[in-house]
Parts: sequence; C-alpha cells; structure tokens
Amino acid sequence: MAATITQEELLAKAQTYLKVHYGEDTLRMDVLSNDVSDGNGKLVVECTVTTGAGRSDWRKTFTFRDGEVTNMTWRYLG
Repeated sequence: MAATITQEELLAKAQTYLKVHYGEDTLRMDVLSNDVSDGNGKLVVECTVTTGAGRSDWRKTFTFRDGEVTNMTWRYLG
C-alpha cells in the first residue's frame, strides 16, 4: 500500500463494515490495540452499536488487508 492509513481511516472503514454487513450504527468505538501497518494487520476495539431499537457493547477485532476489512471476530460484552 503506497500511503500510510491513519487510525481514523481504519475506524471509519470498520464502522462502514459494521453498517454494510450487519446493519449496525456505531455510537462509540474505543481502540484497544492497533497493529495495522501498511494497510495490513488487526485493529481491536470496544464499541457500542445499535441495530433497530437495540443497543449493545462488543469487543471486535477487524482484520485488514491492503487497507480494507477482510474479516471480523467479536465478543459480546453486554
């Protein structure tokens, strides 16, 4: 990847991924760790999302390849 991707750009891509794939709107997203380098690696966050009238807290790990989210794993927090 030619340009370095910022953490803010990674968060925006993660939020878009949640919206497109799961219909989730992100209320809060706090970075726990970010080992994405040159567009490749993992971004671990704790977030609060809404779907319809529901609201829930999660720990989510986004895998990036070439600056795009290629996978996500999650753990429900409440």
